[in-house]
Amino acid sequence: MKKVYINATFFTMDRENNIFENGMMVVQDKCISYIGQYSEDKLTDVDQVVDLHGKWVLPGLVNTHSHILMTLLRGVGDDMLLKPWLETKIWPLEKRFNTEIASVSAQLGILEMVKTGTTTFSDMFNPNGIDSDEVMQTIGKTGIRGAFSHTIFSLGTEEEQKLNIMHAERFARNYKTAADGRLTTMVAPHSPYACTPEALLEGLRISKENNLMIHIHVSETDYEVSNIEKHYGVRPIEHLRHLGVFDQPTVIAHGVVLNDEEREILKQHDVRVAHNPISNLKLGSGIADIVSLLNAGIKVGIATDSVASNNNLDMFEEMRTAALLQKGIYKDATKLPAHTTLALATRVGAQAIGMAHTGSLEINKKADFITIFPYDKEHLQPISEAYSHLLYAARGNDVCDVFIDGKIIVKDGNCLTIDEEKVIAEANRLQSNLFQ
Repeated sequence: MKKVYINATFFTMDRENNIFENGMMVVQDKCISYIGQYSEDKLTDVDQVVDLHGKWVLPGLVNTHSHILMTLLRGVGDDMLLKPWLETKIWPLEKRFNTEIASVSAQLGILEMVKTGTTTFSDMFNPNGIDSDEVMQTIGKTGIRGAFSHTIFSLGTEEEQKLNIMHAERFARNYKTAADGRLTTMVAPHSPYACTPEALLEGLRISKENNLMIHIHVSETDYEVSNIEKHYGVRPIEHLRHLGVFDQPTVIAHGVVLNDEEREILKQHDVRVAHNPISNLKLGSGIADIVSLLNAGIKVGIATDSVASNNNLDMFEEMRTAALLQKGIYKDATKLPAHTTLALATRVGAQAIGMAHTGSLEINKKADFITIFPYDKEHLQPISEAYSHLLYAARGNDVCDVFIDGKIIVKDGNCLTIDEEKVIAEANRLQSNLFQ
């Protein structure tokens, strides 16, 4: 199918930040074959012309760090610090998960993501008690793009740890590409504090042998940094560098507690950072210095983390919070301006997780895009300031339509690939059973 989309304002989020009012986009074979001003010449040999009736069109948002299997834990363990939250709430409850809980939780998380404009995500899941193959197949049916990664832990008995590594390796090998190329995986050691050096080295080996990125939580709290320093004599970044983890393409989640020397190490090894501002605030972890990361030439993506520590997956809220925090901590309104922040949530975020084939509206990139109809929304007026509104005023529920690989996933705010009513009912039933 060759489709032409007309009568819209296209915010490309390319490097030049091109915006095309009364623009046109041609989609063929899942990719964008033209983006620019309206041209009659582009209407030949077209299967369908779609009039967008003045909507705003922008690339699908990219959530660079999530935990969709934790969606059923929304509201559990509020107002707790990270360590006790994990050890007394999250990890014990995850041990009670089964495949049904994991599948429904994943669908609920993806439903929230796509309806609020996220088309690509990078996720890390706890494999306890679930059939990860079945969950991956369930995710594939939703139509979303992303990386779904099996967490490596050094928890439990020695035998349990060996099984964890074995299953992580099998998962990595089997899902380098899935769902017609929309899904992939990474190797995901949980963190320097939840993995022994031996487990981290095993993760590195799996990553190298399968040519996959590494996704790991690092330097999230002051306690983590001091604890790693106490055990290994160096801070987390140097610990991972010394082990060789950064020899593979790596994205670290959080990076809240970093110094200039560590930022230089990240730059030297092209380590990327997934910034989770709301989760970091809610858990009392602190505020990552994103301006310094960007000034050092480090790729940064925006992320929500899980809804158990956020408590939503709305990337519009996340990127607005990210921008406002940097302005606040620097006492400088020029920091993290709208064009930079929107890029982190789209094109740069996609690059950070190794998916540069999406994240902007450009020729040969995947046709992953979302639309907003602003004319009946008072908070998006005046229309003339559209670019500002996308960061500082828009909300996830403003999204009308969502396309991934050129296929419509959400139409007029309704998801076409997930039975919304069923998933919501099942989520509440299973969550109730989880606490019995």
